Amino acid sequence: MKRKAPEVNLKTRLARNELTIGSWVTLAHPLIPEILAPAGFDWLVVDMEHSSIGLTELLPLLISIEANGMVPLVRVGENNPNLIKRIMDAGAHGVIVANVCNRREAEQAIAAVKYPPMGTRGVGLYRAQGYGRKFAEYQQWLAEESIVIVQIEHIAAVKNLDEIFTNPALDAFMVGPYDLSGSLGKPGEFDDPQVVRALEEIMAAADRHKLTAGFHSVFSSPAEAVKRINQGYRFLAFSMDSIFLGDVAAEAMGALKKLLPGEVTL
Repeated sequence: MKRKAPEVNLKTRLARNELTIGSWVTLAHPLIPEILAPAGFDWLVVDMEHSSIGLTELLPLLISIEANGMVPLVRVGENNPNLIKRIMDAGAHGVIVANVCNRREAEQAIAAVKYPPMGTRGVGLYRAQGYGRKFAEYQQWLAEESIVIVQIEHIAAVKNLDEIFTNPALDAFMVGPYDLSGSLGKPGEFDDPQVVRALEEIMAAADRHKLTAGFHSVFSSPAEAVKRINQGYRFLAFSMDSIFLGDVAAEAMGALKKLLPGEVTL
């Protein structure tokens, strides 16, 4: 059974700072969103930065995510206007742009998503525009509902938060915890005082500019996800397809081994 899409669009929910929870897709098969859908995610992000997913694999993933009542977003590893244009033309509802460190880079990401006069995106007639039949509707949708999220994942970005977050066309930001800690020379050391201080600076800037804060809670620990929610993150990415698969398989296999008779070994 397909999930019914929410009555309030994601852009509005972000503007209201409502909690939404999604996950990350790194496996290039359209059945992955269908398998994840009953979990109740609001949105799924197709990762085109740290996966082997390319434009050819992207299209069926976008179709599957949307058909299963979730919002399809795409994380791009480079702030490339041509790539972002093609992703949006394929039907993504928005993009998460990696490693945005200053105002100019944020403006470039926004311009790549939006048509003139707000942006510089070239106009084509592909799936998002109904192959030409629904261009007017798409033009209105793009202005009112398309989503631009920047990733804050370098200490250089932390130093420029006020200039990045002042852009009203941004819908949210997402912390990239591994790269942020890595930029401080402490990859994965999230409890290190320097990393904690950088995260506190990010959240303080989010409060100043009333911008919805996002975080990728990478592991499949509900307790860790709740910790981030309690810290004020409202655009929460909860783990990813490959980690869910691996963790559940390992847990189930471990439980099975404990139930086996003593003389049976694997």
